[in-house]
Amino acid sequence: MLLERSLIQSVGFRNVREGGEVTGFQLRLRMPSYRGMSASLIDGVVVRVGNLVDVPADVPRWTLQGREFSLAEVQRSEGVRWPLEEAAIVTVPHPGGLPEGAHEVEVELLLRMSYIPIEHQPSRFRETRHVTLSSELDGGPFRYGVSLYSHMHDFGTVMDLETAMAGIADVGATGIEILGEGHIPGYPEPSAAWIDAWFGLLEKYRLEPTNYGSWIDTRLHPDRDMTAEQGAAILQRDLRLAKTLGFRFVRPKIGVVSSDLIPHPIWTESVERSLDLAAELDVVICPEIHSPTPIKHPVVDDYIALIQRTGTKHFGLLIDTGIFQDRPIPLRAGETRETRPAFLDGIGVDPADLKDIGEYVVFVQAKFHDIDENLEDQQIPWEPVLRGLRDAGYSGYLSSEYEGERDPWRSIEQVRRQHALMRRVASAL
Repeated sequence: MLLERSLIQSVGFRNVREGGEVTGFQLRLRMPSYRGMSASLIDGVVVRVGNLVDVPADVPRWTLQGREFSLAEVQRSEGVRWPLEEAAIVTVPHPGGLPEGAHEVEVELLLRMSYIPIEHQPSRFRETRHVTLSSELDGGPFRYGVSLYSHMHDFGTVMDLETAMAGIADVGATGIEILGEGHIPGYPEPSAAWIDAWFGLLEKYRLEPTNYGSWIDTRLHPDRDMTAEQGAAILQRDLRLAKTLGFRFVRPKIGVVSSDLIPHPIWTESVERSLDLAAELDVVICPEIHSPTPIKHPVVDDYIALIQRTGTKHFGLLIDTGIFQDRPIPLRAGETRETRPAFLDGIGVDPADLKDIGEYVVFVQAKFHDIDENLEDQQIPWEPVLRGLRDAGYSGYLSSEYEGERDPWRSIEQVRRQHALMRRVASAL
């Protein structure tokens, strides 16, 4: 498991309970030195949280290598270390804990460096950042998950599979969504060792596989389009792999033939050829309704027509909440309103439209781009969206799909903010 670069880690920021009573809160700190060191070299940590908490260096307790200590016990310890690759857990007594939401957390960590003259000791490491508390709200009637797409560019560079799973579990989510070609080493034939490791991590972090992302690249070759038979073969290959890994839903990303994302004509036959296998595996095929395609559109009508014509229970709709975006995404470097797709300004679908298709919606990718430290989403209106889903009878997964700025590790804190926001809104409906 890898650590965030920040001294203060997002993952692990939570209230703590003793005997059913909230007695304080915890945060995790990364060793800021270039080496691990004996725990006895710790001189404490000052912790401040906004105007709520301000404790001196000797108050917080330390958990290192699975053992908890007071500062005095840490300094008397023998053989206890703070390894470079492990975060220390700092527990701050604070009856009642911290309120829900994002907090400005400031720490001043004191370490004794024996090779630096004593008049310059202790060494002080300071950091302030906004971190979101793991929410304890139920957030019903929905279930909560995360797509590993949220961590694009982080995954495989500054994040591995276990780091991602630990972050998902830490926000209280239970579902994990992956992209077959993005997150499975050796795709489409992962090794038995990797599959064993996958299930081991699912068990460790108490997660269940939700949706598996697949592609039908209709323009796979420059001189010809894919046939329906070829499309079915690719879809069926991924259905089998998804089932092997425990997934219930498969989202095929089908090649399109228009700017409003009308799928290539082979989609119908490719899917119909695969329905018997989907039924045999008990996996649901669910293409996504993604901006700039609104709910009231021939693409959606055609998907529903297939369900009605075949009577299948193994084909449904996946809603990407980006269709409800009602404010523009800020321009990025080099972009102008004229040079980027117009739908990035938002197509503003009315969430009330969900009621007409609710019986066919099987999964929701909770697309978002930016949530500020006040837990206000800058593009997606979550109250009407979650109300619309609830009123449409949906009670399945809301799977975070962060698609904002890709600065390293930013996605971790953004996902935490979204889960706190969605749970708060859902619990108040």
